[in-house]
Amino acid sequence: MKEHIKLIPKNSDYLILPLQYNHIIQGMIYSLMNEEIASFLHEKGFIYEKRSFKMFTFSRLIGNYTLDKKDGKIIFKGPVLLTISSPFDEFCNTIASSLLLKKVINLGNSDVEIEQVTFEKDIVKDNKIKICSLSPIVLYSTLFRPDGRKYTCYFQPGENEYNKLLENNLKKKYMAFYKQEITDGEVKIACLNQPRLSIINYKNTIIKGYTGTFILSGPIPLLQIAVDSGLGSKNSQGFGCVKILA
Repeated sequence: MKEHIKLIPKNSDYLILPLQYNHIIQGMIYSLMNEEIASFLHEKGFIYEKRSFKMFTFSRLIGNYTLDKKDGKIIFKGPVLLTISSPFDEFCNTIASSLLLKKVINLGNSDVEIEQVTFEKDIVKDNKIKICSLSPIVLYSTLFRPDGRKYTCYFQPGENEYNKLLENNLKKKYMAFYKQEITDGEVKIACLNQPRLSIINYKNTIIKGYTGTFILSGPIPLLQIAVDSGLGSKNSQGFGCVKILA
């Protein structure tokens, strides 16, 4: 389920946020959850082996903006659109209830009015779909240097490791959420344009991801998990949100 939210700055023409605002959107989403769901996702989540998945993602803010790189700000003029996506019905319901009850929410140091909320079921009907990213897709491995120190290696679309990590991540999410094994079927992603690198500072951690338009192919259940909960890693931090293109 996708929830599309149209927000308007209150008492101003502008919404001013830090350039790195993912944590602000994430905090706002948690503030919209009821206590039970927020506690479950924050403390536990959906477990598979040693991994915990929150099973939600969200887009970048979409709207007219200018960048103030000197002061590290992004300045939106007029309305902005935010998409929140998840296969977890209880999560979707608590977010929807809060959005429909509230008139104003806080983003950073600004109040914004909720002008419109719409709901969409982005249903996968084929084993090959055209998608575009609404936030950067992140895939990485933690490797070791010769001296034993860890480092993070980020991969880009087209590299051999990329498809393997993408497929394994989706299978783990599926098994964590549905508690069912799914081992068959290969997932592949192909670029339809040159992917664009984004470098994001999330709470003092540098994260690299890619946006673009892609063909995603594989078993329908895994494609549906991708569309609902996000592609790749760090979805609940605002990465890997995608939508199906007609």
